[in-house]
Amino acid sequence: MATKVLTADLPEELANKVDELAAQLDRPKGSIVTEALSAWVQIEEERHRLILEGLADVDAGRLIDDAEIEAWIKGLETDIHLAAPTPRR
Repeated sequence: MATKVLTADLPEELANKVDELAAQLDRPKGSIVTEALSAWVQIEEERHRLILEGLADVDAGRLIDDAEIEAWIKGLETDIHLAAPTPRR
């Protein structure tokens, strides 16, 4: 796999934690940083996908009224559990 060097200024406390983890795990700092960035990128890509999915629902009119959601939430705090609200079309 081709690689590319990136440079970043990290807060000293974070850099020290990476140093400590590298020593504890007997792994190169670069592999720890690569693993952390890969996980973060996956999270951000999923967040973006979900946002686009939500916007598509709004555009298609698949919405749930606030009052229905609030009533459902209040029901969770009591013995009367309502069915989860479903989007109207």
